[in-house]
Amino acid sequence: MNLKKITPSLSMLMAFEASARLGSFTKAAHELSLTQGAISRQVTALEGALDLPLFIRCGRHIELTEVGRRYALDIAPALARIRGASTRALAFYGGEGGQLNLGALPTFASRWLVPKLASFYQQHPNMVVHIHSRIGEYVLQGTGLDAAINVGVEPFSGLLSERIVPEEMIIVCSPKLLVRNPVRSIEDLFSFRLLHIMARSEAWRELATQYQINPKSALAGPQFETTIHLIQAAVLGIGIGLVARCLVENELNSKELVELPFKGLSAKRDYCLLYSPDKEGHPVLQAFRAWLADQIIESHSL
Repeated sequence: MNLKKITPSLSMLMAFEASARLGSFTKAAHELSLTQGAISRQVTALEGALDLPLFIRCGRHIELTEVGRRYALDIAPALARIRGASTRALAFYGGEGGQLNLGALPTFASRWLVPKLASFYQQHPNMVVHIHSRIGEYVLQGTGLDAAINVGVEPFSGLLSERIVPEEMIIVCSPKLLVRNPVRSIEDLFSFRLLHIMARSEAWRELATQYQINPKSALAGPQFETTIHLIQAAVLGIGIGLVARCLVENELNSKELVELPFKGLSAKRDYCLLYSPDKEGHPVLQAFRAWLADQIIESHSL
């Protein structure tokens, strides 16, 4: 077997992977800082080396063939590992610098993580943490992420995890809403418009069941994809929210929201830092984990 034929150059593979992911030679050229012609030639050379058609070309439009689609899925994780290895090598041998690509739930990132990050940069001025917003469940393989912050129940399949803060859900609303409509009992609560998070759409039903109230009472009210929008709706008096305490500390402190005197939902899930075992030695991730552990201890001592 001709090893040269089945081991294409990295430039060919990068040009193909970017074109397949972006669906365009032009967009791939922009991402890789090359000309459209250079990308096209690299992809053509790869097709020639493999003697396989990877794209169907219709004018300026390109579409992956079936073999091209499968090939793209196979090589993307390999290229991600190469980039990761290069990043780690630079971090190990290039001084104290380096970077971390971190996926995070947007509201948790803006409300809990980012406000604390200044101290990380004070400790590690040459390191960089890139934060990528992610919603819902996701895997790390093939995403280009080194780690992620998500909420769920351990263990997370194939990943190492470290707990950050529990998802203790409390009942909150605008104090102005209570002036107009006092809440004297838990039954009164369910006569209000209830605000829902899509990822936790069952939360109000769980609360109703906890208080032995017909779960159908918990169906009314708008749904929000991100918690930050639910919080804004609660502040404006649109309805009552059931939300993780750690996400509304600012509003509680400023009195924009008040916590109602009824037990919410005990923490069944935790916000966790997740990473694959092969990233455990990543220098910036190690520094971030150590810093994060200090933040957790500090939060618990308050």
